[in-house]
Amino acid sequence: MTVHPFIEAEKTAGHNVKRACELLKVSRAAFYARRTGNPGPRAVRDAELTEQITAVHEQSRGTYGAPRVHAVLKHQGQECGRRRVARLMRRAGLAGRHRRRRHRTTIPDPHAVTRPDLVLRDFRPDPEAVDTRWCGDITYISTDEGWLYLAIVIDIASRRLRGRPRGLTTTPMVSVKAEQAH
Repeated sequence: MTVHPFIEAEKTAGHNVKRACELLKVSRAAFYARRTGNPGPRAVRDAELTEQITAVHEQSRGTYGAPRVHAVLKHQGQECGRRRVARLMRRAGLAGRHRRRRHRTTIPDPHAVTRPDLVLRDFRPDPEAVDTRWCGDITYISTDEGWLYLAIVIDIASRRLRGRPRGLTTTPMVSVKAEQAH
């Protein structure tokens, strides 16, 4: 809370400004400096820094946050702290871009029945066993239009691609993959 309006009211009422400042523990110099309306040296420096911060932020096409903007200003010879840069960026409404969070695509069911390992983790190619052991996987690829689901079935012995269904949902791929495995 600022006490300067109270001191101004006391002055208007004809009371002593010196006594009001002593009671409120405010220097008279600060009261009169604020009364003139001229910004202090810190406010002037903040305005200059805000202009420079905005210029650096625009040069980075809006990607730089406070740590990088601070590093650029320091490289240019500006004396300022990282927290001051962060405060001025918040005040100016500037923020850097963040990488998107990684989406968790597979959430295992804790109550699901464990399937038997029919291959017994033996993925070595056996030339006599062509088309007897297949393995496959489903992967999710993030595109500009959304998620693309890609299923792949490979013959373990020949390492040939047996199937490659893809789509915007996982249901058709799982059925195609199951049909190819039989």
